[in-house]
Amino acid sequence: MMKTIPLAVPDLTGNEARYLQECITSTFVSSVGPFVDRFEAMVALASGARGAVAVSSGTCGLHAALVAVGVESGDLVIVPSLTFIASANAVAHCGALPWLLDVDPATWNLDPEWLRHTLERETVVGADGQVRHRASGRRVAAVMPVFTLGLPADMGAIVAVVRARGRIAVVVDGAAALGASHLGQPVAALGAELTVFSFNGNKTVTCGGGGAVVGQDPALVARVRHLTTTARLGAGYDHDQVGFNYRMTNLQAAVGCAQMERLAEFLAAKRRIRATYDQAFADLADRVAPFPDPGESVGTCWFSGFVHQGAADPVEVERLRNRLQAEGIDARPFWKPIHLQKPYRNAPQTLQPVSERLWWRVVTLPCATGLPPEDQQRVIFAARQALQA
Repeated sequence: MMKTIPLAVPDLTGNEARYLQECITSTFVSSVGPFVDRFEAMVALASGARGAVAVSSGTCGLHAALVAVGVESGDLVIVPSLTFIASANAVAHCGALPWLLDVDPATWNLDPEWLRHTLERETVVGADGQVRHRASGRRVAAVMPVFTLGLPADMGAIVAVVRARGRIAVVVDGAAALGASHLGQPVAALGAELTVFSFNGNKTVTCGGGGAVVGQDPALVARVRHLTTTARLGAGYDHDQVGFNYRMTNLQAAVGCAQMERLAEFLAAKRRIRATYDQAFADLADRVAPFPDPGESVGTCWFSGFVHQGAADPVEVERLRNRLQAEGIDARPFWKPIHLQKPYRNAPQTLQPVSERLWWRVVTLPCATGLPPEDQQRVIFAARQALQA
């Protein structure tokens, strides 16, 4: 039987088993334990942040971060439409509504110029500095850039646009961006109030689940910690607001610590896999294009693959993926934009020419950090055959 090459599986060949056994021996298996503290310190250091709070998922981290910066029910939060639905869901969990913008075709991230144009045309600024959506009267409380595939957005430009407009917070969905940089600066040092990572099983570094919220303001990081630990005051059962039970367990953090010890190794593998695919398909430029790689950013290359240039409709690209699946190659589709998703079809949105043309053309290919070179060559051969069929 032909072996299937999966899209992404974790490499758990480090200290994961030993650290998990330490948790079991010590009985610290819940949300209190030394691995949680160690993991938070490792994530803060790797991201260039002054502090980190480990949480139970990236979505929970986004929700807590948005609440921490003041997003309230009825507000708007600007989100790129080309993202995983969790970005929008975190906004909805606040009782707020995502305002969906198109992306930059060169980066697949929020377009700073489009953001500036949209804010100037569609918002008004009150005497108190609050920015409101002209059509609905809703307050624009935050902007959430998404670092697509672990590639940082142009945060210098985005933050400048936001600060010039009025009182709007910036929270980054950096789910897959741990270890990335922009203009030599790590992702938590790019100007956002808070940045959120995911450690889901398919991420470069995993805890089996979980996430982390990082930031430079100790008071704001402390507020996130308070919110995610049921807003409890001291050792008694006093709580000063509605909080969330979003804590990461010591078991998850133990796996995360073992993974973080190999972050540099995993990132190098991801970038090597991406470069190999790009080189292998370079002579098919009339049919496929590589994923974005602007020179000012160093991304994590979380996923790799190509963009089908010549396809006339989504059905043609789906047939190509099906051919690869039949060859044991776990090729996958990309995120369907949020404005096309049933829960958000009535959310405020701009025109979406880039997202609508792009998303269905993306083909993701196997890119696990432990992908053997011979398996990658098998993927390349099968993909070339399918493209030339």
